[in-house]
Amino acid sequence: MDIRRITDQHKAVCRLVAEKKVKSSLEVLNSMISVSGRGQFRDEYENLAMTYRNILQYTIEGVKDPERDKIYNILLRSIINLADRVKQDILSYYSGWYTYWLKQQLEKEYRLSGKTIVETVDDLLFKQELDEWLKLSSEINPDPNSEIAKKHKQLIRNIFNHLWLTDTYGEAEESLVSIIRKSGKFRWYESCIFVSAITLSLLRFWQPEKVNILLDFYHDGTEQIMERALAGVVLSLHYYNERIFLYPDILARIKKMSKSAKFREHCRILVMQAIRSRETEKLSKRLHDEILPKVASLRPRLDEKLGLDNILPGNPGDEKNPDWSKLFNESDELFKSMEELTNLQMEGADVYMSAFANLKHFDFFKDFQNWFVPFYPDHEAVDVIYTDEVLGPGTNELAEALYKTPFICNSDKYSLLLNLKYLPAAQKTMMLKVFRMELESLEQLNAEEPATDPYKKFRINVTQYLQDLYRFFKLSPYKKDFEDVFSGRLDIYNSEFWRVACPSPEAESVLADHFFRNDYFDDALELFLRQLNTKPDDVQLYEKIGYCYQQAGLYEEALDFYRRAELIDRKVWTIKKIGLCLRRLGRYEESLDYYLQASEMEPENIHTIMMIAHSYLDLKDYEQALKYYFMVEYMDPGNIKVLRPIAWCYLALGKLEDSEKYFEKLSSEKLNAHDYINKGHLALCMGKKKEAVEYYKQGLASGGISRDDFLRIFNEDRPVLLSNGVDPDDIPILLDYLFYILE
Repeated sequence: MDIRRITDQHKAVCRLVAEKKVKSSLEVLNSMISVSGRGQFRDEYENLAMTYRNILQYTIEGVKDPERDKIYNILLRSIINLADRVKQDILSYYSGWYTYWLKQQLEKEYRLSGKTIVETVDDLLFKQELDEWLKLSSEINPDPNSEIAKKHKQLIRNIFNHLWLTDTYGEAEESLVSIIRKSGKFRWYESCIFVSAITLSLLRFWQPEKVNILLDFYHDGTEQIMERALAGVVLSLHYYNERIFLYPDILARIKKMSKSAKFREHCRILVMQAIRSRETEKLSKRLHDEILPKVASLRPRLDEKLGLDNILPGNPGDEKNPDWSKLFNESDELFKSMEELTNLQMEGADVYMSAFANLKHFDFFKDFQNWFVPFYPDHEAVDVIYTDEVLGPGTNELAEALYKTPFICNSDKYSLLLNLKYLPAAQKTMMLKVFRMELESLEQLNAEEPATDPYKKFRINVTQYLQDLYRFFKLSPYKKDFEDVFSGRLDIYNSEFWRVACPSPEAESVLADHFFRNDYFDDALELFLRQLNTKPDDVQLYEKIGYCYQQAGLYEEALDFYRRAELIDRKVWTIKKIGLCLRRLGRYEESLDYYLQASEMEPENIHTIMMIAHSYLDLKDYEQALKYYFMVEYMDPGNIKVLRPIAWCYLALGKLEDSEKYFEKLSSEKLNAHDYINKGHLALCMGKKKEAVEYYKQGLASGGISRDDFLRIFNEDRPVLLSNGVDPDDIPILLDYLFYILE
């Protein structure tokens, strides 16, 4: 069975219904039902198809039916609902996934016992001894191996599994949720995982009642629980965005809630933190490839500097306007990187994903619900540490520090704790000291920090939970059972939920700036363009839109917005950007003119001087190009990279000895493929054909270019060769000779 094909067909049905292409959606649904083979589905399908044909008939005949729109919307919902159920039925029989194996096991148990989950809860929850335990457990933790503790643990697992695996909630589930919310019989951390179970159930099988249940949990306002509930709502409504227009009651409730500034801010924080998850892989790669190697190679003298990577540090075409944000103060390069990493961590970036990815192999994570359990000091996983000779005496401090730290998500806290017992004694002692210091610093920070951010706790809790979910969808052994909600663009700002919950331009402006700072230019551009009507005189908005277009390689569009910005406020940065776009578009004379204007405004700017040199080179005015390249060489005498264009200009001018002198200076640095080709050109112009062939051979052997690339470059450079007296009849012979010896 091709499961991917079934899921793709299901998505197609939902998309076609959203586009109101009902006939096409019914055709795809018919194909799905043929795979399932259930007669019940076939009967429902025929009824839906007949209803739609009747709607079409009445509409064409001009029959006025005041109920038509209502019937039509019910039809659309019914088509999607049937597609949902058919998909679940096929997956249940053919996927082999853990989710559906467990679902079948639980259904079998219920049939054998003859009781619903609520009746089972009643049996266990209201027994006198369990009631007594629940009253006492805030002060006394029973032996986890005792019978009463085992019963309670099994009860929690049963409730979690039932809420997760039930497709459609009915009276029994409503009663169960009411017990969880109102009875006071469950701890906050137990209610947390129940909310996660409802979210997983909603992501697996749509039902608007589940959304309302999550909104009820949010409305209760219980810390740790409300954050999870709202996260479930936001992620689910984004996931089901195509169909949400069919459920105006949900949108109406969210719109009513959006009148509260607190709700709007909670939504904004949550959406921002969800979108941050897109940075996780990039951040992990940077940590692994850049930050940690720097730390490992750090020398005692922090003032030791690195050499230049390019002609000048940074790419002048890619620089952002310094007016847009504060720059780092002068400090060591490594310190800057670490400072940036710390700031990202403070903002809620997931800096620990790569560090903890390999610490999810413990048996603890084989228990499905443990991926969602919040960390708390009384968890039985902490009990293991009490028996450790080194860590035992400090277990309470260790657990308390882990519980309070805002920078590590719940899942990683358990990973860290479980890994501690396998460390050597010396490392255990060191870790204990670290946690004691962490606890002291957290307590001091809380005491000194003014209560200026009323949303601090919400932000911390929701960030940790989203990171828990991210690890589940990326690292869990059960991840194949779920469609990853963190994949793709995660453009929640385009969802109906966002439109209704956060209608203010300010919310979109904050998101746009976040995207822009983190180089998500496609997202930033989409949001910046929405702001044009409300900010017609905002010069930075035009600059940023131009920059986004530039990064996408759309230079005509970028040029348009840079020129709009220039009309409002003429800045040297904007003028240089106009010059860059013109150069990319091959309009070299215009480009040069703008760079010369920029030079008049900043005569000593080395980047501008370099771009003027490049512009003259583009125009094949080699004498003028040399003049400006010499200025760069004079201003930055240790810069080897500028020698390349100087050597080339001399070659193009026929000053072969001067060109040779500059090419020789490059030998102190590793030559690249283009250097070898240029040296080959020089040798050929000097009549040294064998030497030229050897250089061409080295260029191809360097691996930097292919044979086709070499031929393209050679043909582009042919005019320079001919101007230096190379016989055009010798060129094809020389190339054939080169390719023969390469074989």
